[in-house]
Amino acid sequence: MRSLPRCTGPNRRGRFELVAGLPFRARVHGRVDDETHPAFGGYLDGDGDLAAALGRRLIRLQCYEGLDAGSAVYEWNFPAQMVAIRTAEAAGSADRQALTEELFSERFLIRRPLLEAMQPQDGGPPVLLIDEIDRTDEPFEAFLLEALSDFQVTIPELGTRRAVHVPFVVLTSNSFRDMSDALKRRCLHLYIDYPGPATEHAIVARRIPALPGRLADQMITAMERIRRLDLKKKPSISETLDWGRALLNLQLESLSQEAVIATLNVICKYREDAERVRRDIDQVVNFK
Repeated sequence: MRSLPRCTGPNRRGRFELVAGLPFRARVHGRVDDETHPAFGGYLDGDGDLAAALGRRLIRLQCYEGLDAGSAVYEWNFPAQMVAIRTAEAAGSADRQALTEELFSERFLIRRPLLEAMQPQDGGPPVLLIDEIDRTDEPFEAFLLEALSDFQVTIPELGTRRAVHVPFVVLTSNSFRDMSDALKRRCLHLYIDYPGPATEHAIVARRIPALPGRLADQMITAMERIRRLDLKKKPSISETLDWGRALLNLQLESLSQEAVIATLNVICKYREDAERVRRDIDQVVNFK
């Protein structure tokens, strides 16, 4: 087996070593890789690194409430179809059967992520990232289970399309709701927790290199203390990065209680959480 290239850069080696073995085991056992994590901004980098290391294309399906099979698999290019109809009418074309076949041909087909991942790809099977699967409803999960079991989908006008090469599939979840037992049985699971201070510092240094070191240290320490509080939604790495950019724009050299209170709208997404941080501000900002 060809060894995997090493990923380099802050926060890459450790995370890649954590997940690198899972897709291989998933391939051997015929399973999907399921990553469960808190709202951990930055986990997408791991899937991007995986695709880069394998020399494969990364195809992403962003899930949301109300996502249906049509939006995930394919749709027809309606504006282009209308232009073709008007052009045929202007040219006096009378062959309706030929026009219908042309309108519902590959020329007017828009491939969405699931169908695109089943197409032949340069460099081998792609990495299919199905992001935040827990945001979808149970009917879509059932459809996805069927599609990923056989790696095929049916387009009524064109027939059944099967994957030429089975893609690497990565599901991510924030545990918004429990997945069905049927889906869980077909996955290998990896829980990714919040990173430690050293890893988080490396992420901040890479993403916001202009942030002063002392301020970054204090911000990460304060963020770690905030996450220990009983909050409705604990801040993720995304909030850490947003907070760092906000503090940088304020041209601060160190973190004070006033600065934390003034920027709570960046850290907390719920009013109750912001009030809780205000009540415990002495605990959050104490760098002696």
